[in-house]
Amino acid sequence: MTTHQRPQVPAPAGERTELRLGVIPGEVHAAYLRRPGAHPASFLQTPAWARVKTGWRAESLGWFDADRRMVGSALVLYRRLPGVRRFFAYLPEGPGADWADPQLERWLDPLLGHLAATGAFAVRMGPPLAYRRWSARTLKDAAGPGRRVGDILPDMVEPLGAAVADRLRESGWRRCGEDGQGGDAQPRLVFEVPLAGRGLDDLWTGLNQEWRRNVKKASKSGVWTGVEGPRTLPGFHQLLRVTERRDGFALGRDLDYYRRQYAELNAEQPGRMRLYTARHQGELLAAHTLLTAPDGSRVWYQTGASADHRREVRPSNALQWRMLRDALTAGAAVYDMRGVPDDLDPAARAHGLLRWKLGTGGEAVETVGEWELPLQGAVNKALHRAMHTYLTRR
Repeated sequence: MTTHQRPQVPAPAGERTELRLGVIPGEVHAAYLRRPGAHPASFLQTPAWARVKTGWRAESLGWFDADRRMVGSALVLYRRLPGVRRFFAYLPEGPGADWADPQLERWLDPLLGHLAATGAFAVRMGPPLAYRRWSARTLKDAAGPGRRVGDILPDMVEPLGAAVADRLRESGWRRCGEDGQGGDAQPRLVFEVPLAGRGLDDLWTGLNQEWRRNVKKASKSGVWTGVEGPRTLPGFHQLLRVTERRDGFALGRDLDYYRRQYAELNAEQPGRMRLYTARHQGELLAAHTLLTAPDGSRVWYQTGASADHRREVRPSNALQWRMLRDALTAGAAVYDMRGVPDDLDPAARAHGLLRWKLGTGGEAVETVGEWELPLQGAVNKALHRAMHTYLTRR
């Protein structure tokens, strides 16, 4: 197990430089996220995402230093608790702050103060930080009956993620799911393929033998891969329903959701969301959505769908290989395949998805996860408890 550290320069003892937090227009927020030097942001922290999510009120916030320069940002989603005029505040995979700052309270104190003033009774956030990493080889070798990823010694522990988790816990934040109530809304265990500093040959040799064989088979079978527009979203959605029935899950998202996502993300930044497709003899056999970070440093394979038939021509492998190549060519540093199950039991149905992603040669990454904090006051704490009771009984 190895660790690597990010240098920190502490402020002189007793000195605290304040940051000012303010509401900013969505267009200012979007422009900031595209600016070089801004804290890397998830697609879930973009103003466009607020327009995708119905049933939530959204607000863009910015942190400013003494010279009035914007140095951080956040998208906050507010949802009203039934029966009261108070709100639950949620920052998915955010905020975009300097988590390595020894004076972390400079960022969080103004945020909590602002949320309290808006009528929030509690806040949940997901610091975009890695905590532990396992290579594909480590997890493949560790597979066995009853085993889980969390049981395996990681190849790397990220000092910053570990330190932030400790500091949040000391400040009264609760890591979601630790007390048996309310797990993360976003995946805590994700799968990443590093792209920085690699060439196409490196990417190809990083695939395991089965993946390389399947990509070659797709090519020999005449599978076509490409990018199609919103007119193909209905076909994608039909394949998604097939995939849900076959694999035993239900995202619960209708076609309008994906149409809205495609329109809003691409209106904010053209090419932010792309629909990749694989066809054989003209028939749509697989369709996957790919999202790009505002600064282009990361791409996400968000949702994948495939048909039940002609699986022998391996359309999904061909499609992922095309998406990986395009991400590499575009200069992304990370290809994020989003969530994976932590089941290492080869006999378990859930293990199949993890095994498929392990074949890309990437690594499983446990993030620091999502954290909740009821805001000050007995009423807020009571409302926070009531919210969890309400969610548990749904």
